[in-house]
Amino acid sequence: MEGEDFLIETERLLIRKFKPSDAADLFAYLSLPEVYRFEPGKPITLQEASDLATERAEADNFLAVVLKASGKMIGHLYFEQRQPPEFRTWEIGYIFNPAYQRHGYASEAASALVDYAFANLRPHRIMARCDQKNPASWKLLEKIGFTREGSFKQVAYFRMDEVGNPIWIDAFEYSRLEGKDESISLQVEG
Repeated sequence: MEGEDFLIETERLLIRKFKPSDAADLFAYLSLPEVYRFEPGKPITLQEASDLATERAEADNFLAVVLKASGKMIGHLYFEQRQPPEFRTWEIGYIFNPAYQRHGYASEAASALVDYAFANLRPHRIMARCDQKNPASWKLLEKIGFTREGSFKQVAYFRMDEVGNPIWIDAFEYSRLEGKDESISLQVEG
C-alpha cells in the first residue's frame, strides 16, 4: 500500500492514500461528537484536520475513501500489520462520515481492501475489534465474511468518568483467514 499511486477502485469508490487537500472532508466528520461514540478522541478543529491529513498523507496505514462520482472523501480505513510480522496478521478499522453511513460504502470499501490484501500482501489473518455496543460495526464485519472469534471484557477505554476513572469497554474480536470466505460478493445498495 506504499506509494502515491496506490489505488483500489470499486463500483462507487476510490480507496487511495490521503492527500493534504483531504483536510476539509476529514474535518466534516471528525469534528462531529457522534463520531467518537465508539472511537477514541474528541472532535477536532479545522487546523487539526489539516495537520492530520498531512500526517496521514505520509503514512501507509490510513487510506481515504472517496466517492467516484463527486471526488468527496467520505471516510477512511485503517490497515496495519500487527507484530510480530512473522504471524502475518493485519488489523482493519474504519470511520465514515455519518452523512454517508447506511449506504453500503463502508462494507464496499472494507471488502475491497480485504480482497486486495489477500491477493497482494498475503496475510494469514485479518482481524478487527469493535465495541460490543456498536452493532453497525460488527454487522459490517460479518457482512464481509469475518467470523466473531471472541469477546473481551473491559479491554480498552476511550473516556474517563467525572472523577478521572477509565470507562472500560467490552469488545468483540473478528477475523478472516487466508483461503477462507475470500472474495465475498456484495450487492451494492443504490
